[in-house]
Amino acid sequence: MFSPPPGMLMPSTTPLLLSALIGLCAGLHSSTWGMYKDAPHEGFTWTKYFRSTLIALLIAAPIYAVTGYDPGTASGAMMLFGLVYAVERAIAESYKSFFREEDQSKYTIPMQLAVFGRPVESRGARWLVGVAYVAIMVGGVYGLTRAQAAFPQLGTRTWIVILGSLGGWFSAFGGAWKDAPIEGFQIFKFFRSPLMAAGYALVLSFVTDNVAAVVIAAEGFVIATTETYKTFFFPSKPRGKFADKPVLFPDMLRRRRHFVPLYSAIWAGLLAGFVMILSNPVR
Repeated sequence: MFSPPPGMLMPSTTPLLLSALIGLCAGLHSSTWGMYKDAPHEGFTWTKYFRSTLIALLIAAPIYAVTGYDPGTASGAMMLFGLVYAVERAIAESYKSFFREEDQSKYTIPMQLAVFGRPVESRGARWLVGVAYVAIMVGGVYGLTRAQAAFPQLGTRTWIVILGSLGGWFSAFGGAWKDAPIEGFQIFKFFRSPLMAAGYALVLSFVTDNVAAVVIAAEGFVIATTETYKTFFFPSKPRGKFADKPVLFPDMLRRRRHFVPLYSAIWAGLLAGFVMILSNPVR
């Protein structure tokens, strides 16, 4: 499905180990911001904390095997990080939205599929929509791949940036569907993800001309960035899903700070990776 740049395949076990390490970092990044925002309201368990980490760790090697991006290079490692991040988030959010059974009364904004802010109670309906949702995502990736095969000009930098915003638009409409009935429609919030996705796509266009890979990876970095902004730049402001809900575990407001150095170290590595991409572009 994917066509990595020449020389990015490494026929040894080393890239598998490196891809697992990248998956570990991506998972810990996602696990940490998730814990940081939720633990004061839901409490902390290591099992819940490592859930995203485990998913990312398990999918990293298969994603490397499919895409062939070399985790031993800055460009390949950054592509894999973005891809793993986006796929892990898609798996986790699809499960929570459509397939998990959970009491939604503890949330201000329902985490399960909702229509105009009211959760869909029918399990069958949620499962049906969930299967369709996953099929649309998979079909979209396949469609982009086939479109680029038919129209190679889509691999130009201009088109990559334009199409790279697709993941952001997908996220923007999904977020508006979920949040707007409760919080109201926010123009900045709606356009934030598509604009950021286009920006990340521009950077990643210096690594590969594969549109589908860029769309997915760019969305991974958009999620990592927006969640960092919302979680750590406004630590005292409850997230929308817990707005007006009490802090049931106030000790976590202190304990969660111990995870900040790890989170910061991962971001430092990512920023260094972006600098290396722009300093030594593959294409």
